[in-house]
Amino acid sequence: MKGFMNTKEALQIVGGLSKPSKMPGWAYGLPAAECKTGSKLAQQPNTVCSGCYALKGCYVFPVVQAAQYRRLKAIRSPLWVGAMALLINSKKSKEFRWHDSGDVQDEEHLLKIFAVAKLTPDTKHWMPTRESWVKAFLPECPDNLCIRFSVPMVDQEPIKSWPNVSTVISEDKPWFGLSSRVCPAPTQNNECKDCRSCWDKSIQNISYWKH
Repeated sequence: MKGFMNTKEALQIVGGLSKPSKMPGWAYGLPAAECKTGSKLAQQPNTVCSGCYALKGCYVFPVVQAAQYRRLKAIRSPLWVGAMALLINSKKSKEFRWHDSGDVQDEEHLLKIFAVAKLTPDTKHWMPTRESWVKAFLPECPDNLCIRFSVPMVDQEPIKSWPNVSTVISEDKPWFGLSSRVCPAPTQNNECKDCRSCWDKSIQNISYWKH
């Protein structure tokens, strides 16, 4: 590809973005079946992943699966970082969510996400993950990217060794000693509205109600 990349070319490289109705900004999804840790947790009872929304509903439609696998393949492209940054900047969105389905694949993928965040300084990024190895790379994480480790079990306490986490609860939990919020979406038409807690690094834990 010669010269400057345009948005059409960028879309062809990355396979497109998604626009979840619940959230204020744009997102990027991969196949949930390809989650390295999540796919194993999905086979175990009472794990957060055992009820994964991205393994059912519209996510299993052939056209959606095909698009997600194109995106998965695309992350190996040497043009992927530039294409992602171009698309995110073109949306002029203040918030971006990584992996409304799926998860970070490996170190190469994570470092590319870091590079995209650095190239989109006007956007706050949020990346939930169940990959514990990511913790070793937190010192390199850009300031505008909030990585939240998702604890694997329903009603499990937050893992305090991570600066930012998320939990899934079946009843209200106080989580003493943590800066914590309960996701308000269920009380406001299943939408974020003006809440941006997931992107806020000053909030240590976000609790989501079990579906």
